[in-house]
Amino acid sequence: MSNDTQSKSGSANFLVQGSILAAAGIIVRFIGLLYKIPMTRALGNDGIGYYNTAYEIYNIGLILSSYSLPLAISKLIAARRIKGQMQDARRVFQSGLVFGLVSGGLMTCILLFGGDLIADVVYNSPSSALPLKVMAPTILIFSIMGVIRGYFQGLGTMIPTSVSQIIEQIVNAVISIAASFTFMIWFANRENPASYGAAGGTLGTLSGAAAAFIFLTILMMRYRKKNARELHQPQKVPVASWNQVYAALFLTMTPIVLSQFVYQLSGSVDNSMFGHIMEGKGLVEGQRQNLMGIYGGKYRLLSNVPVAIASSLGTSMIPSIVRSRVQKRHDEVQYKIRLTVKFNMLIAIPCAVGMGMLASPIMRLIFNDHTDLTANLMMLGAPAVVFFSLSTVTNAVLQGIDLMRKSVTHSAISLVIHTILVYFMLEHLNLGVYGLVIGNVTFALVVCILNWVSIGRALNYHQEVKTTFLLPLLAALLMGIGAVVIYKAVFAVISSNSMALLISVPIAMLIYGLLIILLKAVTAEELPDMPFGRKLLRLCRKLRLM
Repeated sequence: MSNDTQSKSGSANFLVQGSILAAAGIIVRFIGLLYKIPMTRALGNDGIGYYNTAYEIYNIGLILSSYSLPLAISKLIAARRIKGQMQDARRVFQSGLVFGLVSGGLMTCILLFGGDLIADVVYNSPSSALPLKVMAPTILIFSIMGVIRGYFQGLGTMIPTSVSQIIEQIVNAVISIAASFTFMIWFANRENPASYGAAGGTLGTLSGAAAAFIFLTILMMRYRKKNARELHQPQKVPVASWNQVYAALFLTMTPIVLSQFVYQLSGSVDNSMFGHIMEGKGLVEGQRQNLMGIYGGKYRLLSNVPVAIASSLGTSMIPSIVRSRVQKRHDEVQYKIRLTVKFNMLIAIPCAVGMGMLASPIMRLIFNDHTDLTANLMMLGAPAVVFFSLSTVTNAVLQGIDLMRKSVTHSAISLVIHTILVYFMLEHLNLGVYGLVIGNVTFALVVCILNWVSIGRALNYHQEVKTTFLLPLLAALLMGIGAVVIYKAVFAVISSNSMALLISVPIAMLIYGLLIILLKAVTAEELPDMPFGRKLLRLCRKLRLM
């Protein structure tokens, strides 16, 4: 088998694994959309605002303690398994469990006992403290669960992570809906029942994590029992000391933690600045959280759905790139990057265009929200889907080629620019929540540009522009125009928003798929390496499209 064939075969495998995780991510986000609809109606925009603020604080705690564990563990285990260092791989797993227990436990205590202070002083939202405290133990559970997920990812399989995420979200959805409604009734006579309702929502987060943890623990015990002989086979090189393993784990985790921390901090900075600046402009807590509920609970919730694909492909790409680099297959590394970025853009670009051009009908269908504000936020912020997808994938590339410090630096530079820009728009231009949306788009854009420069210099790599970006954009714009025309035509006949969307969206997807083939954005050589590509290639050849 030639090196080129091996390269393509390996790329196809990691893309398939990434697509499994991406499919799970889409299912998880879709379930998230479904349960957020009744939850939003139960809590109102202010209750969702408390929920989102608590979630922002929880996310920061998760990132600082254990969010990077799955990536770090998968990267370290993949590198050791390819060299046959099974005992070292086992020590990586065991050290990860200890690290997760300590860091996750410490952060859980900080949020439990310091939640009131953080919510009040930093975010100017004391009513967010209760839902934060309810959710805090989730960090400890996620810490241990993340190590198990990282272990399986290091083996090259994304199925355990995917299944556990779906289980987690299903339980989360059921408990969140039930507890939100129940708590709103039970505590209706309290001063701020929406805060208690938001705590019901975060109880679902805790319950979902616990369910996924139980599933993964059982799966891990069965796997280790079945593969006991392989896991304990001696290795040719000396076994690494515990100090060496902990040092490798710490050195791998630290740049990822800092990168993700800075990357996610933009949302917390927005939340904090918005709370303090808008208070100075006369908005009380309920009014501020109402706007933040629309921004975070509707716009960002929807725009993050396609980004789940980029996150999943990036997660699967890291151990795959590590294996190729260890084997010194530099052409294979470049092929994997090019294929991942292209496949990601083929999905992210039409999602952004579709969300922007059908913003109002989508918001009416999902949230029963007929306001211009919500639709305008989506139209203005739709490009963030493309930029966040790109920045997520390029961050994964930097992590895979041991340039994790670059991703930290780039996120920090972008955060500084973002903070100055958002402050100016809130304080001096009085753009309100629109300023947050513009800042969200520009933050991801700056990260993309800086990441591309570093990757190009490190690998002498240049992404092909025409078929990766320009042709998909052209196809997406034509698709969007077609979708709007079909939607308006159907709506004029039957006056049903949901039916007009259900008819126009599938037709628009078909138009986009045909245009991608006709414009030759995807070639017959590339298609087999993409998920379901071989079947699509056979179909295109039968229809004489390719």
